[in-house]
Amino acid sequence: MRVFQQPDRLTPPLALFLFLVLLATPAAAKPPVFELEIRNHLFEPSEISIPANRKIKLMVYNRDPTPEEFESYELNREKVIMGNRKAVIFIGPLKAGKYPFFGEFNPKTAQGTIIAR
Repeated sequence: MRVFQQPDRLTPPLALFLFLVLLATPAAAKPPVFELEIRNHLFEPSEISIPANRKIKLMVYNRDPTPEEFESYELNREKVIMGNRKAVIFIGPLKAGKYPFFGEFNPKTAQGTIIAR
């Protein structure tokens, strides 16, 4: 009867292969970060260009003392950001195009567009 014994350590080619697999995993590829501010009931910048077909992380900083809601029907997102706070909103991957958003509490002034290119 033969008994299989595992080696005490990985052979160099196998160790290199496993290291390369770990580097190629999605966890190693973090989404790019884009920043947006709410100031005086306006989104700044009012237009953000992002890469198409890629998930992104949108950091929204509310510099006003009052809450505002980031809302977009096209992006299927809504998030209340309390005054002087920040929020993270993940978006995408999106097809190339324009995606409007607005502040629900100040819809006449707080407006913007995300453009996926």
